[in-house]
Parts: sequence; structure tokens; C-alpha cells
Amino acid sequence: MELRLAEYKDYERIAHLHVDSWKRHYRGILSDGYLESEAIDDKLLIWQTRLTNPPFNQHIVLAEEGGLLLGFVCVFGNHDFERGSYIEALHVDDAYRGRGIGKQLLLAVAEWHEQYFKDNGLYLEVLSQNEAAVEYYQHIGGQECQERSWKAPGGGEVMEKVFRWENAQSLVSSIESNVVYS
Repeated sequence: MELRLAEYKDYERIAHLHVDSWKRHYRGILSDGYLESEAIDDKLLIWQTRLTNPPFNQHIVLAEEGGLLLGFVCVFGNHDFERGSYIEALHVDDAYRGRGIGKQLLLAVAEWHEQYFKDNGLYLEVLSQNEAAVEYYQHIGGQECQERSWKAPGGGEVMEKVFRWENAQSLVSSIESNVVYS
């Protein structure tokens, strides 16, 4: 597996993986109509826009193997004055879960964050009903700091949890202390 920075040419693959992940993990949480009809157009537009003219604080890393996209992460440095850098998306293809890809992507984020936003924390938001993701972030040391309502695309409101790490080193330490190496 290799990690590399996303380029414009990657936007369609990122959008499709993003939508596939939402369909698997948000079914019954977000509307079926949105997931089946609108999500792909939304994500294609979002990822094309992000990779056309990226803001200075955006960092998108892909995990690939043999040209196949296994996962990706997108973070915005110093996004929130109080919480710090925002890990906006972390998705791993279901066929490759359990191989430590998410952790490798988060370690890449921590390395970048340490270089450019050293004095800030990191945070992310996850739908409360996505129990596997909630457990994952707890497992790697995320501290739940808030639960709030989110206006979901496609209509309706759902609850989301906000997880935070004090800084990049706390994220790295939590990941390393919770990884079982074979």
C-alpha cells in the first residue's frame, strides 16, 4: 500500500468511494432517495471543486494498492478556532477494512498537521447512529466533546458526535498504543 496526495484526476474515484461508504454505513440514517439519486452528483461536485482550486489549508491523502483506491482522508487545517483542524472525511473501501488503512491515513494527517498546525487540536464529526465509526474513534483515543443535530443532505436531521484530539501527537500516541502489530 502506498499513500499519496490527491490530484484533480482522482476526484471521480474519491466521489464514488465516498458515496459507496455512505450507502453502506448511512442506510436507514440518511434518506434512500438521497443515497440512490442525489449523493453521487453532490460528491462529484464537491470533490471536483476541492481538487480544482484547493484552499491552502486542505490536505487530501489517498491510500492505493496497484492503482486501486483503498481509502482517503481529507482534512482542513486550523478550521475551527477552538477545536483546530477538521478531519472532514475518512473513508476506507469495505473490502479492505481491518488492514490498518484508516490508521495509516490518520497518521499521515497527524504528520502534516504537526508540520503546519502544530499548536492546534484535531477533530471530526460522525453520525451517532454509525456505531462502528463511533467505536473506532473511541478506540483510537478520540474524546467525545459534543453531540449535536446535523441537517442531513436529502432532508431531515440526525445526531452527530464530535470527537477531538488535543494535538497531532495525542492522535499518534493513541493510534500507536491501540494498534496490534502482527
